[in-house]
Amino acid sequence: MLIRHLKFFIVLAEEKHFGRAAEACGVTQPTLSQAIRKLEEDLNLALVIRGHRFTALTPEGEKLLRWGRRILADHDSLHEDLRGAQGGLTGDLRLGVIPAAMPMVSLISERFARRHPLAGIEIRSMSFQALRRALEIFEIDGGVTYLDEASQEGLQGFPLYRERYLFACRAGHPLAAREIVDWAEAAAQPLCLLREEMKHRRILDEAAADFGVSLRPKITCNSFLGVASHLRAGPWCAIVPQAFRFVFGEVGGLALLEMPEAPRRHMVGLVLAERAPQTPMAAALQACVEEADFESRLETLPPQKAAE
Repeated sequence: MLIRHLKFFIVLAEEKHFGRAAEACGVTQPTLSQAIRKLEEDLNLALVIRGHRFTALTPEGEKLLRWGRRILADHDSLHEDLRGAQGGLTGDLRLGVIPAAMPMVSLISERFARRHPLAGIEIRSMSFQALRRALEIFEIDGGVTYLDEASQEGLQGFPLYRERYLFACRAGHPLAAREIVDWAEAAAQPLCLLREEMKHRRILDEAAADFGVSLRPKITCNSFLGVASHLRAGPWCAIVPQAFRFVFGEVGGLALLEMPEAPRRHMVGLVLAERAPQTPMAAALQACVEEADFESRLETLPPQKAAE
């Protein structure tokens, strides 16, 4: 079985179209079709259901797709390992990050880039479900997410920090000069928060309930960029993760104020797929986070009061 044929098969399974798959592989459609047939002959199995065009994979084709992704990931990891032994890691670290943790991801990038200057870093914002799937099919090397979700999926978890929350508002808001804003006060403001189906919002609702209040935002968004935008104009306020001080901590006209610590603090951490040996990229990423103290770095960030 040729690795090249296996790559063609996986691209075909993803594109679900012979012409697009051939274009993605940089070959003609007859060349790709011939490679798929050669793969079927080598395995003595039908892998693709064909009509006038691609229809679907056979059950055996679905199995080969799962194994093929692993085989190609191991093949690439072997090359990375051999190249790394000669001159250091090259290629790209691919990291999936949930939106709530995106503001602190530069702390990971900073450490990784310092240790592996020849490697690039590709960061993708994604939900936990997308992150888990990307780990399963070897599209990313690691992820940053809430560890309570990850533990239920059998992923390896490495703690980074426990999440705390800040009240965010513009300068001139009646609460902007306060040292601390309690949850009842925050809930009474015109809030802009994430949508209810998002994990961070569910955590905020849970925390507010622990203080005997409920959150009824005036505006909901499916991204923190939308939340941040509404902090810059209009009367709206927000409750954001403490890590947002890395992004907005020195932005003029914006206050990020302490809130009482929620009884249940959720751990954010690195997650890796369960496999042995780990890929060189995943192993290097694990070493970076295990030797760092991100929580202390977050805790030393001072409160930000907005100037008029």
